[in-house]
Amino acid sequence: MIVELFIIGLIIGFLFYEFTGYSPGGVIAPAYLALFINQPSKIAMTIAISLLVYAIIKYLSSWLILYGRRKFLIALLLSFFFKLFIATLIQPMPIINLDLQSIGYIIPGLIAHEMGKQKPLPTLFSLGIVALLIFQVSIIIR
Repeated sequence: MIVELFIIGLIIGFLFYEFTGYSPGGVIAPAYLALFINQPSKIAMTIAISLLVYAIIKYLSSWLILYGRRKFLIALLLSFFFKLFIATLIQPMPIINLDLQSIGYIIPGLIAHEMGKQKPLPTLFSLGIVALLIFQVSIIIR
C-alpha cells in the first residue's frame, strides 16, 4: 500500500501544481505526511524543522551566495543535522517527555527548499491540502 500511496501522491501533487501553481512541498513530502497523518506530533516537528531551516537559509542568504544546488544542499544538510541533533541529544534527555521525532531526515529540507521558492504559507497550505487529499484517496482505494 505504501508504493500506491507514493504513486497517488505524485499524481495528486502534480495535478495540484498544474491547477494552482503552488508546489506542495516537493515531490514526495505530501505522501510522507499522508503516511504519518495519524501521528500529528511527527508532522508538527517536521514542519517546525522546515521553518527553522527556511529561516536559517534566509539569514545565510544575506551573507553567502546561496542559490540553486547550493541552497538545496544546505537545506538538506541542515535538515539532516537538526533531525540528528534532536534524535541523539535532545530526545534521550529524561526531563523531556515529548516525542520530538520528525518524518525522515530530508523531508524537512525538501519542504524548506520549496518554502524558499514560494514563501512558507502557500507551501504549508498546499502541503496540507495535498496530504489530506492523498490520505482520502488512499482510504477510498483500500
